[in-house]
Amino acid sequence: MRDVQPTSTNPGSGAVLAAWERFVQGEDQVPGVRPLVAISWHRCREQYRVDPHLTDAPVAVAELDHTPEHDVVFAELGFRAAAVAHEVSTIGGVVTIADATGRILAEWGDQSTLARANDANLAPWFCWSECAVGTNGMGTALESHGPVSIRGAEHWCQAFHSWVCAGIAVRDVVTREPIAVLNISCWRSQLPASAGGWLANAATMTRYTLKRRARDSGAELVAAYTRARARSGAALAAVDTAGKVVIADDMAGVLLGVPAATPAVDPTLRWNPGLPELIAAVRYASKQAARSPDWVGSTQIFTHLADEPTSVSIRPVFSSGHLIGNLVSFGAADGERLPEAERPAHPRARPRRLVAMRDNRMVLLRLAEVSFAESQGNDVWLATDQGRLRAASLSLDKLDSELADVGFLRVHRRYVVNLSRIREIERGGKGELSLVMDERTNVLVPVSRRNAPAVRRALDI
Repeated sequence: MRDVQPTSTNPGSGAVLAAWERFVQGEDQVPGVRPLVAISWHRCREQYRVDPHLTDAPVAVAELDHTPEHDVVFAELGFRAAAVAHEVSTIGGVVTIADATGRILAEWGDQSTLARANDANLAPWFCWSECAVGTNGMGTALESHGPVSIRGAEHWCQAFHSWVCAGIAVRDVVTREPIAVLNISCWRSQLPASAGGWLANAATMTRYTLKRRARDSGAELVAAYTRARARSGAALAAVDTAGKVVIADDMAGVLLGVPAATPAVDPTLRWNPGLPELIAAVRYASKQAARSPDWVGSTQIFTHLADEPTSVSIRPVFSSGHLIGNLVSFGAADGERLPEAERPAHPRARPRRLVAMRDNRMVLLRLAEVSFAESQGNDVWLATDQGRLRAASLSLDKLDSELADVGFLRVHRRYVVNLSRIREIERGGKGELSLVMDERTNVLVPVSRRNAPAVRRALDI
């Protein structure tokens, strides 16, 4: 596996290898490299700092708590992997299953290829996340929302350039966090034509089981909400473990900006209130409830109506010992006070540059070059000094989290702006605010009523 010569089985490998050699030396332009791969290389070099000359994967040391749902996913994927192991072995391939940390749990396949794979620790109990070994089928699939194929010199580590692999992550249908990843790897040969379809089908069938369980959990949340509302007159909502609203009464619906008394049992149809502080509180509540099922907490969050934060009480809801969501009471302050340090969701990395795409080229932007980010459909777009570019980030929420401490601010559910690029503030007839961005973009960005106090504080107005 330490043979690093490019092979003819990987079309374009010579150009990709040349781009890889330049990129690991510090160049940023990677013409001829697929966007998914270019973005992964950037993570490996700038964020994870993986040694491109690493020769084998490290031992997995991260411990991950597996829920019963995770165990079901592992068993389902194992069943499907074992069912095609013979087919894969006939073309000299191996099938692997790894958990959300990239730790390989099991493998099947051709014995000679398995022996070669073991030379690089492509084996159970070793870690194949991107932060451990760079761009590869398993690790990059865990970073992506869809199937991933990595061919030859597209691997970040030179020692893996003779491998071709394809992976797909199975994600929690509520939180969208990865649970497991299924992968096929071949040594110096192309993947079978059926590989992509087999991976997609295995992931779809596994997600079907998760969706059914999530719908059942949604119905149980609605039942818990109904029982609690009969005992209390406070504005009340039920939210899932991702902070999305399953059902809310009239007042809570107004505060959260979602339809009132409209159950959303299906996880794909639940209401997103767009309140980062609520999501942070729900995540903290989940951690506390795992330690103590009777835990109840309280905090304050900004809602869609008020210029001042509103007190809320959060009570976790369990089903058969499994946390399925929380009941949120507005105007209440019952239970343990959430500490200030826990209100942000996670410690934020401070990016030096943002990654955007122009056609098939990766563009690295200094933060000062970005005026604002806008969510549009399934994409995030950046208004920059180089024009309008599609962001590599798949989520405005994720981009907001990364940029919050470096001079950017969420001003609307669809917009994050660079505070240093605001030129004027317009006030509408009803007091609503709009931001006039500088002359390089000359665009009017709306400020939602909920975000207006934060804008005033940030701009000292």
